[in-house]
Amino acid sequence: GPGGGPGAVSRLRRWGGGHPQGLSLLSPPTPGLALTLALERAPLLAVFDALRAAHGPQHWWPAETPFEVMVGAVLTQNTAWTNVERGLARLKERLGANDPGPHAILALPEAELADCLRPVGYFNVKARRLRAFCGAYLAAGEREALSRLTTAELRHRLLAIPGVGPETADDMLLYAFDRPVFVVDAYTRRLLSRLGLLTGAEGYETIRQGLEGALGLDTALFNEYHALIVRHGKEICRPKPRCGACCLAHRCPAAVDS
Repeated sequence: GPGGGPGAVSRLRRWGGGHPQGLSLLSPPTPGLALTLALERAPLLAVFDALRAAHGPQHWWPAETPFEVMVGAVLTQNTAWTNVERGLARLKERLGANDPGPHAILALPEAELADCLRPVGYFNVKARRLRAFCGAYLAAGEREALSRLTTAELRHRLLAIPGVGPETADDMLLYAFDRPVFVVDAYTRRLLSRLGLLTGAEGYETIRQGLEGALGLDTALFNEYHALIVRHGKEICRPKPRCGACCLAHRCPAAVDS
């Protein structure tokens, strides 16, 4: 994931210290059935407040236009955002445009598009995926028409595009269409599992719906919370965590002295 977009959430009041209470599964998982998460709002907001106090506002998503957000969401799959920035810069230079639109991208031969995208990795695959997305986006009537759909309809439409999975679709929904959808990524799963809020066995939809149900549908909060989780996951809650520098260590069962 990247780093920049609106999202001050000043109205959220700070929660007091201490350990989070009551974040648990409703019941033990039943084989073959989807898990249901029973998360509580107050402890989740306490985590948010601690992250925001430590890292400050993140100003996500780093893009000039909503369409560029969507392009970035496709390109950031399985790569660092710095590589996406390099790929976008090469694409803009090749097109001679600061804001490459779907028509201009589709007008590029696929081999040339792939060459522009070399820095992002899997550039041939991503060139095909980006072309598929641009074609579907134009066929759907672009952002003006798509914005008239309900969030559920829009999510279904995005997920039908080849190469667009749940995380990519939800990046677009939250940061390009301003819809209250919580984006779940590897950083989210790692942080919440270490905090004892997840078992690690839950699927994407279980986590997303659990967080949305606990926090309420709040676009500004989701924007900032996801950005803060990514920042914290990159810098502190790494695969080998830097617990000694972590603002959540006092409430984290997985914290180790470091």
